[in-house]
Amino acid sequence: MRAKTMEYFDSLIAESAVKIKEEKEKGKKVMGYYCVFSPVELIEASGAFSVGLCATKQEPIAAAEKHLPRNLCPLIKSSYGFAITDKCPYFFFADAVMAETTCDGKKKMYELMADIKPMVVLDIPNSSVYEKRKQHWMDEIYRAKDFIKGQLGLDITEDKLKEKIKEHNEERKLLMELVALNKSNPTPISGSDLLKVLWGRQFKADREEYISKVKDLMEELQDIIANTDKVKGPRILVTGSPTGVGQEKVINAIEELGGQVVLQEACSGVKGLVDLVDEDKNPYEALAEKYMDIPCSCTSPNTRRFDLTNKLVEEYNIDGIVDITLQACHTYNIESYQLKKAVNAPFTQIETDYSQSDVEQIKLRISSLFELIEG
Repeated sequence: MRAKTMEYFDSLIAESAVKIKEEKEKGKKVMGYYCVFSPVELIEASGAFSVGLCATKQEPIAAAEKHLPRNLCPLIKSSYGFAITDKCPYFFFADAVMAETTCDGKKKMYELMADIKPMVVLDIPNSSVYEKRKQHWMDEIYRAKDFIKGQLGLDITEDKLKEKIKEHNEERKLLMELVALNKSNPTPISGSDLLKVLWGRQFKADREEYISKVKDLMEELQDIIANTDKVKGPRILVTGSPTGVGQEKVINAIEELGGQVVLQEACSGVKGLVDLVDEDKNPYEALAEKYMDIPCSCTSPNTRRFDLTNKLVEEYNIDGIVDITLQACHTYNIESYQLKKAVNAPFTQIETDYSQSDVEQIKLRISSLFELIEG
């Protein structure tokens, strides 16, 4: 049974593009961003729209490879391809872009992208034990504030920033309540549908409408839980490189083979939702503390990811883990070895790209994981 409210999330990304176009025509400023490291509270405190940018489809990669090497991460090539082809409406409408130095490939690609749109690229300290990383993060957030004022002509007050921090905290808590419904067995919402809800968060044009629909969805899911018999099917946690709408092939394969994708730890899942921004501190310091501790493989060492994954395995009664690694994503690829040693569940790593050429191979890997779980 699928919740009827999912129809709203099916069309959320496309319909939000139309709404943002209408608002932009009225003079509203739009700032795009790519990563869970982007402090969107800062963007919205200025009065601008914050919108996620397209980066998870195969279609624009061929155009990107005219400028970028073929053996590069597909997420980077897709991001750039969408930018140079004007096939991402959100990038097209953006007055400026906020980016980040999560990996070397992105850093160099952003140099090319800067010829297309004004950009502020946040410098993320790669060391998780760097003593001055909070001050470094605060300096970068202040630099982004100055960029927004200089490029968009919009001021950010401390009161407005605190207001947006509170709004995003409430949204994070609500979405974690939604995810927690999948502690039930069977899960009331599929992994592909849960991805659609969480992924749509960064594209929404109307926060109140989005929140209302999430609450409606949760009510439906609770009814589904109450009226569905228990079934057996491996409960899978997905982790690794970001998985977005348009590249769900691994999630789809798990579910087609009878598995339940309970949740994602990845950036497109709960990684950015589990920690809140401290509402009692200076908002710039609080933002720095929140964003500097996101457990991404671009930071070293990244033990928080191992701790978080084990916590989720226990809380959600996970039977197995699928670690998705995008081709040429070296940080996640190397870290997969450490994660496998650290977690308390059967584990498989799947290295892939955005094409459909390896779907059958992926299914074989997942079948082997299911056999391991059953054994």
